[in-house]
Amino acid sequence: MATILGIDIGTSAVKLVLVDEAERVIAERDAPLAVSRPRPSWSEQDPLDWWRAVGDLLDGLKRDEAAALAAVGAIGLSGQMHGAVLLGDDDAPLRPAMLWNDGRAAAEARALRASHPHLPAVVGVLPMAGFTGPKIPWLAAHEPDVLARLRTVMMPKDYVRLLLTGEKATDMSDAAGTWWLDEARREWSAEAAEATRLPKSALPRLLESPQPAGALLPELAARWGMGRGVVVAAGAGDAAAGAIGIGSVADGDAFLSLGTSGQLFVTTSHYRPAPETAVHAFAHALPGLWFQMGAMLNGASCLAFAAGLMRAEIETLLAEAERGFAGPSRLIFLPYLTGERTPHDDPHARGVLFGLTPDTTRAEVMQAVLEGVAFSFADARDALAASGTRIGRAAVIGGGARSAFWMRILASVLGVTLARYQGGAKGPAFGAARLGRLALTGEDPARLCAKPAILDETAPDPALHAAYAPRLDAYRRLYAALHPEFRAG
Repeated sequence: MATILGIDIGTSAVKLVLVDEAERVIAERDAPLAVSRPRPSWSEQDPLDWWRAVGDLLDGLKRDEAAALAAVGAIGLSGQMHGAVLLGDDDAPLRPAMLWNDGRAAAEARALRASHPHLPAVVGVLPMAGFTGPKIPWLAAHEPDVLARLRTVMMPKDYVRLLLTGEKATDMSDAAGTWWLDEARREWSAEAAEATRLPKSALPRLLESPQPAGALLPELAARWGMGRGVVVAAGAGDAAAGAIGIGSVADGDAFLSLGTSGQLFVTTSHYRPAPETAVHAFAHALPGLWFQMGAMLNGASCLAFAAGLMRAEIETLLAEAERGFAGPSRLIFLPYLTGERTPHDDPHARGVLFGLTPDTTRAEVMQAVLEGVAFSFADARDALAASGTRIGRAAVIGGGARSAFWMRILASVLGVTLARYQGGAKGPAFGAARLGRLALTGEDPARLCAKPAILDETAPDPALHAAYAPRLDAYRRLYAALHPEFRAG
């Protein structure tokens, strides 16, 4: 059988996995990406940086794994959600892509909430600054020349597909995060597009994630030594692709994703919107499935931020924090470096380290960062509970899942047993490969999307859970006290 390629267009890196017919990983590669923040609350990337990274990775794979690459039968794509790639008549980007953690459209999001109060129940979530939809009225107000030349809006992975295949398409799960998808009907909402001043003609065609969305262009197949007719699947947004990779495809399956951002994700068999809780209710990457998600803008990226400030390796700081661990930290860290979605919908929120003394150590700072992100997941857990969804057990995926020490903190803060799966750190790229295979073979998704073997489980420590309860309350009081200051600043 053919090999399958999965490509994930992340925020901090483009990641690639090549798997065989038994889903064994033959090769995996990643290329770092930079984020530009030219103004406060802005977050942008050059779409051509994604394409250059994909090309470099595949050029390297051709050198190292030519035979396996030549056997590729399908490519699956995953990518960061909510980004706005704005294309003109020649399909070239009109400006840098505005990303999921870009907060410039906060006023436009508030205006949409006031003018269209019924639409969140249709599109699955309140309008928030980082979504694709509110970015369009921001363009109308601030960059009308760009809006006048706009012909197509695409999400990050779909721009890469355009260059791979020449096709303009997206899938339900990535479209779900735009604020333009009628989630229950799984079709574009003409009313939502009109509300954001976007012609519906600017939206790409919609497909289910396992459907073929085109074939690799012959000149690219020749460049990378692949055969003709390599299928490119519709693919999925990163959250849903991660769910496919971890086998979260049955009602009630739950997982935490610890990537650049954080997600607490629960698969549902029906569309269950709860916009008043700031929970996201979106179409899943398999037909007939949806999911609810608490979405946090700051996940494992907080560890990289702290490591950069302290000029030390993340692994070194984790080891120091674990050696010195004796219970909850004296410090409190608010992880809102780029604002927050669930539960606050506050693009103005910022990171805070509270409780410093002259004898504070870098190990204590790192522990506080781990705990602060865990507390943000507790807020998401409670938002999901308010929508009627309770979690007693969850998988963990993403780069942050590598730390057993962090798993202990997370499990105890949340009061939830956490399971790590073999290969779980690969996350969306592996899920993308599964979707590529489904596009090629048409096999039963339920059979292919099985859960990987369990690597280990971490149960909550009852004593530690009790000790964290007052610190979680203090964390919440600190945000409440500073909330007006964030907006004033």
